[in-house]
Amino acid sequence: MKTLVAMAAGVAERLMTSEIERRLAEIADVQGRVAGFAGVDLSQTEVLFTSWGCPPVTAEVLAGAPRLKAIVHAAGSVKGHVTQACWERGIAVSSAASANAEPVAEFTLAAILFANKRVLDIARLYREQGGPLDWDARFPGFGNYRRVVGIVGASRIGRRVIELLRPFDLEVLVSDPYLREDLGVAQVGLDELVAHSDVVSVHAPDLPETRHLLSRRRLAAMRDGATVINTARAALVDQEALTAEVASGRLYAVLDHTEPEFLPADSPLHDLPNALVTPHIAGSLGGELARMADLALDELDRYRRGLPFLHGVEPATLSRSA
Repeated sequence: MKTLVAMAAGVAERLMTSEIERRLAEIADVQGRVAGFAGVDLSQTEVLFTSWGCPPVTAEVLAGAPRLKAIVHAAGSVKGHVTQACWERGIAVSSAASANAEPVAEFTLAAILFANKRVLDIARLYREQGGPLDWDARFPGFGNYRRVVGIVGASRIGRRVIELLRPFDLEVLVSDPYLREDLGVAQVGLDELVAHSDVVSVHAPDLPETRHLLSRRRLAAMRDGATVINTARAALVDQEALTAEVASGRLYAVLDHTEPEFLPADSPLHDLPNALVTPHIAGSLGGELARMADLALDELDRYRRGLPFLHGVEPATLSRSA
């Protein structure tokens, strides 16, 4: 099973550890590693083992790869490199999106629990004023007991966050127009969710119809002191309106993705005490990359043994996913 590794050079340096290389060699006949397809002989390649930075597998690329039958992606979304031509060829596609969902869900869980406990506020006040202080007087009712958490989007990450929240004494709501199954939490409309939640966490895909899903109107409808968490894409939240709400002191924000992706140094969000901005770190980084690689290798091994992918990607649902 001739397999070519295709991903950005910097990604390969971090993802393709000696252990991953060893296991890959046990499963497949590895042809090498490339960051682009120009001038690469793909005539014998049956599988592409990809990750971030893989160039698009276009009709032109496929014309030079007559034996290509599968693409196994050791990362999340395949939209950047799996083209319509791949689906028309009938190429089987697998993604490690479920593995990449895990650290994002863990980050979100921590953000929810810290937000309701007012950890950022208390840490700042403790540093500035020392203690002891009357935290109950400053933050009446703070804490996680019986707080309401709204999950926007029953995506892989949204569903995993719901699972991680089950041990806690929280009321969880979910809003997703495509959700047809019972996730064991209350399914409500988005307007109801934002009006009743103490924390609103965004996990919907970035699509034209989801731009500014949390609009100025919906942000204004949120409870005083509520927190917006966005570990998805910045376009889902009206960032200008959210910045104004946070600057007024009415809302809190935990943002792992912003417009632009890396905020300029003079952005007010950096200095607002009720905002926490991180530089797109919720997804797989460091040792977490191995989880994605291991899942992808499991899928590659299934393909080698003639078994269907457990994490296959279907073109019919790709338009509604990240």
